Amino acid sequence: MANHKRGTIYVGVTSNLLQRAYQHCEGTVDGFTKRYRCKRLVWFELQGTMEQAILREKRLKAGSRAKKIVLIEAANPDWLDLYDSIVG
Repeated sequence: MANHKRGTIYVGVTSNLLQRAYQHCEGTVDGFTKRYRCKRLVWFELQGTMEQAILREKRLKAGSRAKKIVLIEAANPDWLDLYDSIVG
């Protein structure tokens, strides 16, 4: 999640991407994304199990901001909100 192109980035894990992205977009959950208005789903990655997802989240969070930007821009160079594309 991000608030705008090259803005604040939030990395998280969920078992329900649609629901969680919606909650962030609507600001229904207090915390980091609400405080920094991270309402754009700019990148996501699916994992086979929750354990794999949590491990990947930890690796991403431990990585640099620059590495996160490279991941986002490789798939979404304009930092478009991908929520509508997954609602389908």
